[in-house]
Amino acid sequence: MKGGSPRRYREWGLAYLMLLPALVVFAVFTFYPFARNFKLALYQNPPFPGLPSRYVGLHQVGTVLSSTSFHQSLVSTFFYVLMVVPTGLLGGLLLALAAHKAIRGMSIFRTVFSSTVVTSVAVAAVVFGTLMDPVVGLLPWLGIDPHPAILQNPTWALPAVALIAVWQFLGLSFIIMTAGLQSLPDEVLEAARLDGAGTWTMFWRVTVPLLSPTLFFGLVVGTIYAFQSFGQIDILIGPQNSGFTHTNVLLYAVYQALSIQNDPGMAAVLSIVLFVILLVFTLIQLRFLERRVTYANA
Repeated sequence: MKGGSPRRYREWGLAYLMLLPALVVFAVFTFYPFARNFKLALYQNPPFPGLPSRYVGLHQVGTVLSSTSFHQSLVSTFFYVLMVVPTGLLGGLLLALAAHKAIRGMSIFRTVFSSTVVTSVAVAAVVFGTLMDPVVGLLPWLGIDPHPAILQNPTWALPAVALIAVWQFLGLSFIIMTAGLQSLPDEVLEAARLDGAGTWTMFWRVTVPLLSPTLFFGLVVGTIYAFQSFGQIDILIGPQNSGFTHTNVLLYAVYQALSIQNDPGMAAVLSIVLFVILLVFTLIQLRFLERRVTYANA
């Protein structure tokens, strides 16, 4: 045992040496900015540039959390997540089931279904924004003249932006569900067919329980993706978010506080809140939803 200790220490040293570049990158670009946020949250910037910030402690945190704009952003964010995640997961599952057939040429459809994952946010936003345009978009071509335009309508602006996020999430959801379907044990499915299980029974009683780990993973990834949506709102709605609160989700509120209001302290508080919400949601999903996950032994 003692003779093996120097070798083990050398292996550990080599492992840490190989990990060192990645650790430095994470420390500089992730851990340090994250820790600095907690310090910025305790300082308030004056409304006029050039003046020094002053220490206000937790007073700024309470002010931000009790503000009406924060509550509106929180409500908009939750509605946005509820529109994107379930729809994206269900759509990806249905597409995966449709493509999970041994039919000639099906690989082409799999490529098409998964292609949205490589489409940039900017391209998707511009394409969908053109389709929703009240002059040259799809609705005028169908004979519909929306007043006001969809992206300026407080009722439809958030669902319209969520539609773009769902379309982009479909590709990732399809890939995840396809991988899950391909890993299902064939003997279990064949046994269910021999027992006379119909299509719906096969799906609900066999496929869904066996696919529950994949669905659970997709739910966690989709929730994080939806909470971090920014590009679609910035490109399609833009600066009017300052008075257009229906699409002012938390991440865009962080951007507004930093770049428009020039208030790093407020932006730090909002970013910490967003991190805490994501952490709590993930822990809740891991704590309660994982109980319903069925891990089949291969």
